[in-house]
Amino acid sequence: MTQRRFHLVLNVNSGTVQALGVTSDTLRAMFAAHGLEVTIDADPQTELSDRIRNAIESDADTIIAAGGDGTVTALATAIIHSDKNLAILPLGTANLLARDLGMPLDLDEAIEALRDVEPLAIDVSEVNGTIFLHKAVIGVIPELAAGREYIRGQGMGAKIGFMRYFYRRISRARRLALEIATGDGQSRIERVQAIAVATNAYDEGLGRFFHRDKLDTGLLTIYVLRHLRIGDVFRLATGMLAGHWRDYEALDISTARSVTIRTKKPRLQLMIDGEVQSMEAPLEFKIYPRALSVLAPLRAIKEEMADEQAEAVAQPGATGQPA
Repeated sequence: MTQRRFHLVLNVNSGTVQALGVTSDTLRAMFAAHGLEVTIDADPQTELSDRIRNAIESDADTIIAAGGDGTVTALATAIIHSDKNLAILPLGTANLLARDLGMPLDLDEAIEALRDVEPLAIDVSEVNGTIFLHKAVIGVIPELAAGREYIRGQGMGAKIGFMRYFYRRISRARRLALEIATGDGQSRIERVQAIAVATNAYDEGLGRFFHRDKLDTGLLTIYVLRHLRIGDVFRLATGMLAGHWRDYEALDISTARSVTIRTKKPRLQLMIDGEVQSMEAPLEFKIYPRALSVLAPLRAIKEEMADEQAEAVAQPGATGQPA
């Protein structure tokens, strides 16, 4: 098998990168220890857009995102328009896609895993022209996320202040009136505390916090949270950790191939794959089936193939025998 050519983009500003003391030299040594060659871009003085363009124009067949989910999404946005593969070194806080793909979360193990990975085509989504891989969230959640980012790296006093802000914001949050229209012509008005539009669906299961088994269903999943009081926060969080949250009474779940969200407000604040930004309304959501080629461990790909075969057998009239 031809050895892959890796071009790694390191986000040196990632909190995890700084906490672990990861540098281009340490990464190069770790790749070499596993018999892998890599070109590393760790230049914080160059704009990320320029670094991504350099990666796409390189002769590498695989671009590695070494950072958090925001870094992964930024690289994926460019890669879907190229013939490159995306690979991930989990150096963020959540590492959502890396977890979904079954990548080891230990850095050395993740590098070793790059010796035995294969391309997997997964879905990507878009809202008003902005690509996302996981979810876009509207409502009170983005405001809380913005507050969290503000105190990152500060002392205990700031963290205590954030907890007070969190309590006040949840206690006083007003519901947002929205029209939710799906591509099949269905439309409804909802008053919500938060709404999330996710690429595919999050699964239940013990400890499976925001985990997706399926990354290529071609469907958006819409999570409407009608109220979010302090008690709801703890019940939802506990339910997610325990693996039974879908039947929560304040939560409505539906699927669609496209979604339009309208409101009387001219702009809405969103949290897109962990990054908070403001967008003009209405919000137009689309999904692009199997548009991104990402490297995953062979074990995860075999499990995906086994699931697809099991679903085929379960279809009415299926015999389970090869044609």
